[in-house]
Amino acid sequence: MVNELTTLSAITSNESSKKPPQYWLVKFAPFRTAWTEIVKCGKFTLRGVRSPAARKYLSEMRCGDAVFYYHSQQDLAIIGLMEVTREAYRDPTSADPQWLACDFAPVKTLARPIQLKKIKADTRLSTLAIVRQPRLAVMPVTIEQFHIILNELSICNST
Repeated sequence: MVNELTTLSAITSNESSKKPPQYWLVKFAPFRTAWTEIVKCGKFTLRGVRSPAARKYLSEMRCGDAVFYYHSQQDLAIIGLMEVTREAYRDPTSADPQWLACDFAPVKTLARPIQLKKIKADTRLSTLAIVRQPRLAVMPVTIEQFHIILNELSICNST
């Protein structure tokens, strides 16, 4: 797994690049690709996404951006933190060139998953796309939302 301290500080600080980092949440069913598999392989390719909104967000991802990995359909929780390692490219699972894939590397496994019900209970996260558009597979997260989830909700879940 990527050195989490070095990587996490690089993706959460503006000092390492001219453009501020962006923050994202990617949903994927654990029976398709579980977080433990991503950690074991050291990489993850998000492909097979067929939503125009998700495609737009994939195209906006940049190397080094921070990405929450969310287990959908079963656990309904953020499980870990990844970073973008390869920006959007043509999805190899589709003959249609409009669909995109993106590559990620695991950075950190959360001590305890951050359940969707915990996210929904925090009024500061009411505008988070996972609350408003639960079927969307790729979504932006503001820097404020990112820090609330990573620094406050994950700490609360660890006790």
